[in-house]
Order: sequence, then C-alpha cells, then structure tokens
Amino acid sequence: MKLARLILFILIMGSCKGQPPVLKTETNKDANTLLWEVSGKGLQSPSYLFGTFHMLCKEDIRFSETLKNALKSSSELYLEMDMDDPSLMLSGLLLMKMKNDRQLKDLYSPVEYERVSSYFKDSLQMPLALLQNMKPFFLVAMLYPQMMPCKKLSGVEEELMLLAKANKQEVKGLETMEFQSSIFDSIPYEKQAAELLKTIDSLQAFRKYFDTMLTVYKSQRLPEIEHLFNNNEFGIEENQDLLLDNRNRNWVTQLRTIMQKQPVFIAVGAGHLPGNVGLINLLKKEGYTVRPLVNK
Repeated sequence: MKLARLILFILIMGSCKGQPPVLKTETNKDANTLLWEVSGKGLQSPSYLFGTFHMLCKEDIRFSETLKNALKSSSELYLEMDMDDPSLMLSGLLLMKMKNDRQLKDLYSPVEYERVSSYFKDSLQMPLALLQNMKPFFLVAMLYPQMMPCKKLSGVEEELMLLAKANKQEVKGLETMEFQSSIFDSIPYEKQAAELLKTIDSLQAFRKYFDTMLTVYKSQRLPEIEHLFNNNEFGIEENQDLLLDNRNRNWVTQLRTIMQKQPVFIAVGAGHLPGNVGLINLLKKEGYTVRPLVNK
C-alpha cells in the first residue's frame, strides 16, 4: 500500500513539474482594458499583454490582482527595453545626441531659438546651452513632468519591475537603446525641432491634450487612446510607421518564438495595442486568441 501511494505521489508531482499555476481570469465585456491574454496556436500556457504609460503620478499606479497574478504566472517580464540593464542609462545619454555634431541653435532662427531657450531657463531652470547636441524629441519628453498634476512621478514599467524582482523574474527587452535612438535619427532633426517649438508655443493646449490622454489611459479606453494618437495637432500620425507600426510587426515576429518557449508578461506603451497594425490585431492575424481581461 505504501509503495502504491509513493508511485501515485511521484506520478502526480511528475506531471505537475514545471507547469505554471492555472490562472482563472474573467473576460472583459468590451475592448476597454489594458490587460489581454494571448493563448492558442500551440502555446502550452497563456502569455499576457499589458499597455503601459511611461510617466504617471506615483499614487495613480495601481495594479489589479488579476494583473499581479498574470505576471506571477509568467516566466519573464518583457518591456520595450531591458530597463534592468545597468548600462542602459549610460548608453542612453550617449545616444541622445544628434549625429554629425548638429546643434539646436542651427535648427532655429534666432527668434525661435530665444523662445525655446527662455522656456528652458525660466520653466525648467536649465540652460539650453547644456542641451545643444540633444535630439529635440528627447527635449519634448523633458516637458512632460510640467504637464503632471503632482511632483512624485514614476513609470508603470518601473513599478512592474519591482513586482518582477519580488517574484524573482528576469526582465528582458524587445528592443535595444541603440535601436530606439536610431528611430529618432530617422526623423529629420528640423521636424523634431519644429515639434519642440510648437509644444512650447501651444503649452496650454498641449496640457489639455496630455490631461485627456492621462484620463483615457486610467479609464483603460483603448479605442480612445488610438484616436488620441491619431490627433492631427498633437498625435504621431505623420511618423506612425516609424514609432508604432514597424515596431509592432517586429515585436510580433519575436513573440512567436518567445511565447512558444514559455509564458511571458509583455508590457509596452498602450498606444501599441489598438488599431489595425496594433499588437492585439497583429497577434490575432497570427492565429492567436487574444482575450480582453477584467483589470480592476
């Protein structure tokens, strides 16, 4: 009898070895969610896709139990870049510079340059002379904290990394800093400089747009996120192929192999999820079942 029990124990434990826990999830009634389950097409266990926002008030970053369990049931956390890499910040500083020794003052008329310089000096307490070689799109990103209704900021990715570390999960990236930097080299610096000046000159309108985007993100309304990204005044429609579509296609190519090996949690900017060339639709076209999950 003892031998029979021992054999039964070995068989049960052997069949469970290496299998992630079964995660019970509830399907959301519509597409208004940032958390999606990817299954089917021969996957042994589901992977999960989540839309992030790169900068939020720290108190606004809250993760549902469903999300925490989805991350826990995954083997690894995949972000746009491996933000756990200690060399990322150093390489980022080097790659933020424009090529061929281009300088901001060469991209503006004297009057335009003065407007940009005055804003950085008065509002950011930062001399523009220190940022002469930086790609203008990175300078646009420096304005975002001015739009936020709080002082204590964090990134959704940073908070996810803390959860992953607590779970003893490895953090990986779908792209390198070198690749992301090359995207901004593909957009003429003159156009980037014009966008920076436009943002500064239209700061009140941009604040309103940014506030709307924050509200829409926190309410998880994906179709409206897509609409905001296509906004004629502040959206990215002109550079959508470079900033979204081509990257989405490349990520799906990688995910075919990644998800086949093990279940993973994929967290990328929410703008990458919706639309005809969004990750949700591209994964469906690949033959996966992509299911919206309740994420409250």
